[in-house]
Amino acid sequence: MKMKKKILVTGGTGYIGSHTIVDLIENGFEVISIDNYLRSMPSSLQGIKNITGVEVKNYDVDMCKFDDLRNVFLQEKIIDGIIHFAALKTVPESIDQPLFYYENNMFSLINLMKCVLEFNIQNIVFSSSCSVYGNVKQLPVTENLPLEKPECPYASTKQMGERVFIDFVKRYPDFKVIMLRYFNPVGAHPSAEIGDNPIGKPNNLVPAITQTAIGLIEKLYVWGDDYDTRDGSCIRDYIHVGDIANAHTKALNRILENNNEENIEIYNLGSGEGISVIEAIKTFEKVNQISLNYEIKSRRAGDVAAIYADNEKAKSKLGWEIKYTLEDMMKSAWLWQLKLQDNS
Repeated sequence: MKMKKKILVTGGTGYIGSHTIVDLIENGFEVISIDNYLRSMPSSLQGIKNITGVEVKNYDVDMCKFDDLRNVFLQEKIIDGIIHFAALKTVPESIDQPLFYYENNMFSLINLMKCVLEFNIQNIVFSSSCSVYGNVKQLPVTENLPLEKPECPYASTKQMGERVFIDFVKRYPDFKVIMLRYFNPVGAHPSAEIGDNPIGKPNNLVPAITQTAIGLIEKLYVWGDDYDTRDGSCIRDYIHVGDIANAHTKALNRILENNNEENIEIYNLGSGEGISVIEAIKTFEKVNQISLNYEIKSRRAGDVAAIYADNEKAKSKLGWEIKYTLEDMMKSAWLWQLKLQDNS
């Protein structure tokens, strides 16, 4: 009988991490997780079990503590690949607490790579972000665009993280890394067993929509309707979290099967087309038959009119296909919000 490959997922109980664990299990992998629940909930593990029937072992470890992290590798002995999500990710919080972000996101990464080197784990997928591009000058955004100055400390940590991997594989060319730059993951698993659980006031559009619909937020504000776009509102690239998760499995398979053309590869993960704020709101209202209380306000400083990905490279090289529509995103996000409300 063929042995299952064992994959370590850091940040495994988080939003994208938990969906990726489900996708990995459904594709025949054994999975272990590291997550200290700083920005996630242990209940994600039960959600994963309810969907897959598999109880995933999670190590409640602070990755900034090297000895604690190294003990995980000593206990597990053989790990075939790593997907690294564990990081703080809220833009306003990173501006407010830059040292906290640099310490957490960089120390955890450096400690992980020291273990990767010591235990010779040669297959790594890194969770990066479209924020590394900065304020882009052309659309759609392709992977070979030069990176602009980061707009916040969170984006800086992602740029620095990518640099760590580039320098690492230059020195140790036997290691293979795929870095995935994703745009705006939204929605939840169709079962509503796992989803996004923003702490405090949501900074992203879709959780703000669902929290307005359920009454946690009194009114949703649309910042500007006079941009040079289809309907005057900002355009962003929304992609279902399930599609993002599946791209990690595809990326991992690519390097495990030695199909990579270079020892470090970069892919954009987005829908390939922009969706306006107004379109997102209207779609939510239509599929869930709910009227949202929203108001158009003047433009907000720092917002760009439009940003969306060119995703052709991921489609052609990874064999990645987008399965979920905008309607699916809005329906699953609402089902998840209702589940959160029932459990509160």
